[in-house]
Amino acid sequence: MNYFDDSRLDVIADALAHRGYLILDESLPHSLLHGLLNYFNELQDHQFKAAGIGRHADFQQEETIRLDKIHWINANTEPTSDFLQWMESLRIGINRRLFMGLFDYESHFAHYTTGAFYKKHLDAFRSNKVAGQANRVLSTVLYLNESWQRDNGGELIIYAPDSDQILEKILPEFGRMVIFLSEKFPHEVLPASCERKSVAGWFRVNEGAI
Repeated sequence: MNYFDDSRLDVIADALAHRGYLILDESLPHSLLHGLLNYFNELQDHQFKAAGIGRHADFQQEETIRLDKIHWINANTEPTSDFLQWMESLRIGINRRLFMGLFDYESHFAHYTTGAFYKKHLDAFRSNKVAGQANRVLSTVLYLNESWQRDNGGELIIYAPDSDQILEKILPEFGRMVIFLSEKFPHEVLPASCERKSVAGWFRVNEGAI
């Protein structure tokens, strides 16, 4: 299987180094995208859990902040295993170019029903094990919405660091991937007039590293 090639990895690394984020259309093979979408569609309602905010002891569900439901991804199916292999190739390629120390990757399907949202937030959690460093350092969002129309809404808003200035307003179109520095860019998911499907993921540093 052909994963991210060197030229595409160079583009990704250059954008992260200079802007801290990028929008990548046709990010993965259509066969993989459709495999992920089919698996998503086969999941039952009870397999999705209400998402929350915070981590570990700080975790709480807060419907005024986010209304999506999630299903964590592992390598127990062909499409999810292939997806994780693609993201592993991305991890290795970024580390070779930017020396970010990305250690592993976690991801989940995110299901936004009509009108669901996620208010402005940062993805990074402060880790007690790595003083002053975020556990999640690089975020990814992959969209699985076929034939998405601008009138459907559901955009991802990326804000300038420590600001309400909007840098990007991104439609969640099929196959589009957004990659950004987790601790640097606040972002928000706007409500949509129909259901919205995506894969959210994070590359992390090794909490036990010194």
